[in-house]
Amino acid sequence: MTTPLHRYRIVQWIDYRLPIFSWTNEHLVEYPAPRNLNYWWNFGSLAGIMLVVQIVTGVILAMHYMPHVDYAFNSTEHIMRNVEWGWMMRYLHANGASMFFVVVYIHIFRGFYYGSYKSPREILWWMGVVILFLMMGSSFLGYVLPWGQMSFWAATVITNLISAVPWIGETLVQWLWGGFSIDNPTLNRFYSLHYLLPFLICGVAFIHLWALHHRKSNNPLGIEVKSPRDTIPFSPYYTVKDLVGLGVMFFVLAIFVFYLPNFLGETINYIKADPLVTPPHIVPEWYFLPYYAILRAVPDKLGGVIAMVASIAILFALPWLDTGKVRSARFRPIYKQFFWIFLADCFVLGWVGANPPEGSFILIGRITTIYYFAHFLIILPLIGKFERTRPLPESIHQAVLAKKGGGAAPDSPPQPSAAGNP
Repeated sequence: MTTPLHRYRIVQWIDYRLPIFSWTNEHLVEYPAPRNLNYWWNFGSLAGIMLVVQIVTGVILAMHYMPHVDYAFNSTEHIMRNVEWGWMMRYLHANGASMFFVVVYIHIFRGFYYGSYKSPREILWWMGVVILFLMMGSSFLGYVLPWGQMSFWAATVITNLISAVPWIGETLVQWLWGGFSIDNPTLNRFYSLHYLLPFLICGVAFIHLWALHHRKSNNPLGIEVKSPRDTIPFSPYYTVKDLVGLGVMFFVLAIFVFYLPNFLGETINYIKADPLVTPPHIVPEWYFLPYYAILRAVPDKLGGVIAMVASIAILFALPWLDTGKVRSARFRPIYKQFFWIFLADCFVLGWVGANPPEGSFILIGRITTIYYFAHFLIILPLIGKFERTRPLPESIHQAVLAKKGGGAAPDSPPQPSAAGNP
């Protein structure tokens, strides 16, 4: 199909030698997307936009930042006070990291609800989990760079966890520090890696999109596209939807940047790092709090580290741990109930991680940690074996027409679901 842009000779000349316009038209304009995607499918594209925002603001901040323990804190204050629009770049970068995690977490839980990790999209799901790991690494490294009190002590606590690794733990910690304590070599290494990882995320995100466009998008019904009537062109239908989501996301981000810039941060981080003064309560950023609660729920240091890493790594096995044959929770009544319980469990873990490990918080943390792993290792496999699912629609377009009253569903009785239940 020839688009209006391809009518220009210069475009044809370039496209013949480097088919960038044809590729864009194929994957961003004419790409056949399921016709029933809702606004929950906006968050993948919003995550990509936030990645671009983080890279652009990060590059600008890097022009003025000094990665040296004697100058890092002052250079951050210099950006805030003396660099034109520096305060906005820093607040955009700091609060943009939180917004990035918000849209990614919603994107992940949408995948949980609609079964987007099931065959044949396992590698697509894996790439998403790898992106989450890289995001966590990049955000932790970036949190250290302002060299405030919480930055320094958070780095001390987290890097010391590596010493729990048998035989090579101490060596790894010394290599990461660049010496026998957190000092200038540590800050230089963290700065270099923090600058590198977002571009690595871009590479993995490309593979993620490649896998997505190869196997096509999942949809709220969880059934595959069976005919051209099940799809519509990505543009203008979903580009308009994405623009609506983009406007809402930037509106929320603007509220935090201009009115609540330090709401999600720690005020103690506006004090320069002092190795001789330990803060009364060391906490990571909010998006690490559930994992921090899991870490503290295990009394053994090595066991806590293993549990924390396993809480994310277990997502790689999710396509096989969920034994249900139906994707979408719309047709899985029992799975839907446990999904909301699991979501509540994650919020409770975050609340526990934000509080000191004492009193009832220890017990609550251990109970929610046990349930977190039980959801994946026990509940999901059992649900798939015993759940009676609801009947699936025959096709996407018939379900859409029936819902909108533009056409009736077939008169024949509903077909059995993929799980074989009526």
